[in-house]
Amino acid sequence: MLILVPTPIGNLDDMSKRAIIALEEAELIFCEDTRVTKRLLSLLKEKQNLSFPCTEFKSFHSHNEAAVLATLTPEDFDKNLVYVSDAGMPCVSDPGASLVAYALKNQLPYDVIPGANAVLTAYAMSGFSDTKFTFFGFLDHKGKTRVAQLDKVMASATLPILYESPHRLLKTLEEIKNIDPSRELFLAKEITKKFQKVYKDSALNIYEIIKKETIRGEWVLVLQAAPSEGLAITLSDLEELDISPKSKAKLIAKLKGLKTKDVYQELLDKI
Repeated sequence: MLILVPTPIGNLDDMSKRAIIALEEAELIFCEDTRVTKRLLSLLKEKQNLSFPCTEFKSFHSHNEAAVLATLTPEDFDKNLVYVSDAGMPCVSDPGASLVAYALKNQLPYDVIPGANAVLTAYAMSGFSDTKFTFFGFLDHKGKTRVAQLDKVMASATLPILYESPHRLLKTLEEIKNIDPSRELFLAKEITKKFQKVYKDSALNIYEIIKKETIRGEWVLVLQAAPSEGLAITLSDLEELDISPKSKAKLIAKLKGLKTKDVYQELLDKI
């Protein structure tokens, strides 16, 4: 049987009894990173005086999952199989879904143990009263796809939630601030860890605060949802308009809070 096991996102005490039992009984453990999983088991052994007899660990991540799945047979599920990602809930911005799909396709037994999850934790911490949210994961690093993704985030009528790395956090906050400086944001740093910290303010104010700080750790952003009345105009919408570059530059500059001449020159460079 396959069991997907959530791991702590920071605080080791968030490891549930069910998750520990699954790891104790595992005969083969699929890991997003075998080194991280072995380190986790070592810490649990030391802190809680536990024993994990399993000696077979197999790497299973986004770059090799197709190759690993090709080696599996239904008979493998006669063993106690476990999958763990590096931190948090498998299948939520982490691998694991293809293992579940394989089990469903072949009518094989599997289970998912509930546990630590940064999306739901940040949602509960945010103080927004919305009963619906949309999880967007990580934005692309750059290019038109990133712009299009951010447009969707800013136009979302349900509370949008993002993950962000410390290397790109300031860039993302700046882009959000340029589009809508008054948009209310909730920002959580290192959830459940020793240096957990939260912020809630306008996009402009949070950007000004964060740019003065040393940015480390993993971050979750929860944005105030866009007004539901009518459809929001996005940067992509403006860029596709069949109007003169000068008129287009004025509209984009107003939306992003930039100088018209800078936007105009950027448009000319793309022609």
